[in-house]
Amino acid sequence: MTSILQILLLILNIAQWIILAHIIMSWLINFQVLNLRQPIVAQIWYGLCNLLDPVYSRLRRILPNMGGLDLAPLLALLAIYAARIVIINNIASFY
Repeated sequence: MTSILQILLLILNIAQWIILAHIIMSWLINFQVLNLRQPIVAQIWYGLCNLLDPVYSRLRRILPNMGGLDLAPLLALLAIYAARIVIINNIASFY
């Protein structure tokens, strides 16, 4: 059972890094450090958007309209941190 919990923590860690990469890349695109006309940048950007859009769209339905401010990535990161805390605090009950 410990192996399953460790795999779950690994998946949460990977999801966290993907969301952080998406956030940083969106900043770099908005500040025109990266250009979407470059093929590799566009492939990575659209790949991350397609990967995270199902999660973000569900969260955006819950969140109020904040104009140009998107809080879906922040809420997704908070959910990952909360899930990690719950798993770590309850891992002793699975021994």
